[in-house]
Amino acid sequence: MAKPNKKGPIKTVNIYCKQCKAQLFKYRKGGKGALVKCFKERILDDYTKVACTCPNCQIVFARDTLVRGTPAFKMIGGKVTVK
Repeated sequence: MAKPNKKGPIKTVNIYCKQCKAQLFKYRKGGKGALVKCFKERILDDYTKVACTCPNCQIVFARDTLVRGTPAFKMIGGKVTVK
């Protein structure tokens, strides 16, 4: 399979914890579908202290994985919101 585009999309979105509304990431998202995964190379600002854990409520919102040979966070359904 092809690797994700290095340059990535121009559109940025803010990712928030659904439970406590704390900001988690500022991310360059491609497409208009739901947020299923976040490629680490596309994360602009990371507001988490521990990977995949909300800094306020300590809920685990994603899993660290490899997608198409590239490091990514795979989001757990219903744990994050995108604006």
